[in-house]
Amino acid sequence: MVLAYRRLHELGYAHSIEVWQDNTLVGGMYGVAQGTLFCGESMFSRAVNASKTALLVFCRHFIEHGGQLVDCQVLNEHTASLGATEITRHQYLQHLASFRQQRMPQNFWVPATLFMPA
Repeated sequence: MVLAYRRLHELGYAHSIEVWQDNTLVGGMYGVAQGTLFCGESMFSRAVNASKTALLVFCRHFIEHGGQLVDCQVLNEHTASLGATEITRHQYLQHLASFRQQRMPQNFWVPATLFMPA
């Protein structure tokens, strides 16, 4: 799996959204981009609300730059509390077919600081 994700990253598909505190990685998420669809694979948190912060900041940035859909894979209490809703498989496949053909801006996936608390 590590080799597969490393290769997906090298090809420009796999990305991470990281939350750092005092030079320590305390949370984040990673997933695979398919055009204007982002398929979230996993989230983790070593500090309160770190993964939620990653998702919130990423979603805002993603939408502002033309992102259409974030696939969180599983609707559960946690993802629902963050605004996730369920769609049918048919709807998802329609979105996938459409959104994977669209492109995010060329510089969207370059490393950047998206949020810095005051």
